[in-house]
Amino acid sequence: MNKIVPVVLLLAAAGAGAAWYYGVPQRYGYFLPTPPTQEIYGNVDIRQVSLGFRVAGRLAAVTMEEGDSVKAGDVLARLDAGPYEIAVRAAEENVAALRATLDKLKAGARPSEIAKARAAYEEQVASLANAEQALARAGLLRRQGTVAQASLDSATAAKDMAHARVASAKASLDLIEEGSRTEDIATAEAQLRAAEAQLDTTRTSLADTTLKAPADGVILSRVSEPGAIVASSTNVLVLALTEPVWVRAYVSELDLGRVYPGLTVKVTSDSTTGAGYEGQVGFISPVAEFTPKAVETPDLRTDLVYRLRIIIDHPGKDLRQGMPVTVHLPPRADEAK
Repeated sequence: MNKIVPVVLLLAAAGAGAAWYYGVPQRYGYFLPTPPTQEIYGNVDIRQVSLGFRVAGRLAAVTMEEGDSVKAGDVLARLDAGPYEIAVRAAEENVAALRATLDKLKAGARPSEIAKARAAYEEQVASLANAEQALARAGLLRRQGTVAQASLDSATAAKDMAHARVASAKASLDLIEEGSRTEDIATAEAQLRAAEAQLDTTRTSLADTTLKAPADGVILSRVSEPGAIVASSTNVLVLALTEPVWVRAYVSELDLGRVYPGLTVKVTSDSTTGAGYEGQVGFISPVAEFTPKAVETPDLRTDLVYRLRIIIDHPGKDLRQGMPVTVHLPPRADEAK
């Protein structure tokens, strides 16, 4: 009996040790290696674009309905372009007037204008000669005592005025022959450039009365209807882009070494009937965060994870915004063996 008791105690101790080894370590992760994760979970993320006009006006037409597929460049809506067409015509006329003014300055005076100025100058030269002769006669008569001093003074003043008129006519002739000043031409050129820039602005505003699709996609919602007065940047349509389609997934710190930018993965969803889609890991967040509650994973929600962006190659129409998907990671080289 005394021999049996030590054997029973020894067996009990061995059983307790085995229970601790196979129970507690597995529960808390001691000693036993964690099996590598083959799948991570996430949601489909599709870009959406709120479309509106860059200018304000009355909405004349909306050519698309919700659910319509569109190609890049398709016309989606139009504003009443009348006010902008008037602004373009006014800007064109202003440019034409300023260009004519600049051409006139560069061309200078016409030959007939130069001839007229020269004739006026010659007329004043002749008047000066006549005034000089009258002054000479008045001086002679004054010395003879036949005219008063006032007559001589008048002749002297007339000669001085004639001389001044000659100088003025000569200056006018020189200005016409020299042409426009370089400063005046530079000013006219600057005014013309400003008017041309204003014309470009009005033409751009006119073009902005047509709303076109920026990329391929599907119309999600039609916000405004014809007849509405919309301000610039007011939403008229919402477009879901066909590409790119991303998957926003999360990976734990233990499995972070399994993924890297450029890694090829397979993506499936509950509704996938074929082999799924191939994708490329394009972005790994450098910042840890808590797992979002919208993501279903077997891990505890308090675990820190890192966000991934996976770009789907050739996405299909069955991938919808927010759809939960499973990302299948390829095995590592050491796991494949």
